[in-house]
Amino acid sequence: MGQMIELTASDGHQLSAYRADPSGAPRGGLVVVQEIFGVNSHIRQVCDGFAADGYLAIAPAMFDRLERGVDLGYSPETIAVGRDLRARSNLDDGMKDVAAAAAASASAGKIGVVGYCYGGLVAWVAAARVPGLACSVAYYGGGILGHIEQRPSCPVMLHFGERDDMLPLDGVKRLAAAHPTQVVHVYAADHGFNCDQRGSYDAAAAKLARERTLSFLREHLG
Repeated sequence: MGQMIELTASDGHQLSAYRADPSGAPRGGLVVVQEIFGVNSHIRQVCDGFAADGYLAIAPAMFDRLERGVDLGYSPETIAVGRDLRARSNLDDGMKDVAAAAAASASAGKIGVVGYCYGGLVAWVAAARVPGLACSVAYYGGGILGHIEQRPSCPVMLHFGERDDMLPLDGVKRLAAAHPTQVVHVYAADHGFNCDQRGSYDAAAAKLARERTLSFLREHLG
């Protein structure tokens, strides 16, 4: 359904992105932010799914500043590679790349962002730092508890798994208490529960989180 395109960030950096267009007029634009595994088959599938639901979905290649064409699976070896790339990336550059994807989505109407794992952190920070976003959705954002101080300027929905060792429940509760106007959902699931290519996939939690996400997008994007 989709195709690879090129974007240009505000600092002149050129990055690739996967773009999936809806069959009719778009309900809005959606920046889809990858996990640590790059714009891989799962993220492309996520974009295709949102396009089928009526949104113009663009997934920027967040690691292109370090290495172009990152497309990893979920083995222990590729997880190590992804973690190294994540450690060498920085959020300032990430905000520029999200903003570039948002600008490319502007013709679709209101723009939101949804991110997974590393992308969940990016989506959370982007809600505070990328101008013009109408909403943000963060799935189990790795590192998000270290950025509780961020002050989103748009509505945010956050999804967490109660068995996620990376994001302990006490930290999730602190995040929710610090941001009482934002929507926080917790599922009887582990980290990565939305990805059907991972052993931690939980079909029931993924289905419910997607239903809630789509309702949230309908409310804030159209």
